[in-house]
Amino acid sequence: MILRVEDLIVACGDKKILRGVSFSIKRGEILVIVGESGSGKSTILKAIGGLLDKKFSIGGKILFDGRDIKDLPDKERRKLSGDKIGFIFQNVGASFCPIRTIGEQIFESVKAHRDWDKKFFRERAIELMENINLAPEVLDEYPFRLSGGMAQRAGILAATILEPKLLLADEPTSALDVVTQIGVVKELMNLRERLEISIIMVTHDLEIARRMADKILTIKHGEASQ
Repeated sequence: MILRVEDLIVACGDKKILRGVSFSIKRGEILVIVGESGSGKSTILKAIGGLLDKKFSIGGKILFDGRDIKDLPDKERRKLSGDKIGFIFQNVGASFCPIRTIGEQIFESVKAHRDWDKKFFRERAIELMENINLAPEVLDEYPFRLSGGMAQRAGILAATILEPKLLLADEPTSALDVVTQIGVVKELMNLRERLEISIIMVTHDLEIARRMADKILTIKHGEASQ
């Protein structure tokens, strides 16, 4: 079991956002989280990824490779994020700095975990880009010059270049047209098959959920059912 979440509670002051959510995911498995807006879906991913603001309190357990990572110190969390746990944001284009190239930004992130030189980084990046239908020239582009689909693929590249064990994807297809959505779904499925990455994905799209999921977790008013 790569991840086990036990009785996860997230609160902001007196308001409970998640109320005892539990689930697990195996190596190479895809879990899709569905539910209404505001039900707490994205909060689950942020709790696992250590991305919640300090104003939130977290209870329960988040066991990654058997270790509770819920209250990791910032230094240990940074080692884990990107290396063992990757994150694809809903609006990937906005998560990149607009005045630096895609390649510069991903290389900087990689250097925090690997002693790669720029030549090896580009070779590794281009190899992965071929698998997700992303032209090598994108490494030298600025984020604002990319289409929605290209930006989403660049986000997939950034999240998976270190071959993490777990990929967290928050509405990765919501801002895309239907054709591009299909392409991104295929790429995520191919990554699962090729690298045996486990994926937890949040979506409103029940058709995508049915197509991708090994398991579906439904969230309603902060509570879960499978």
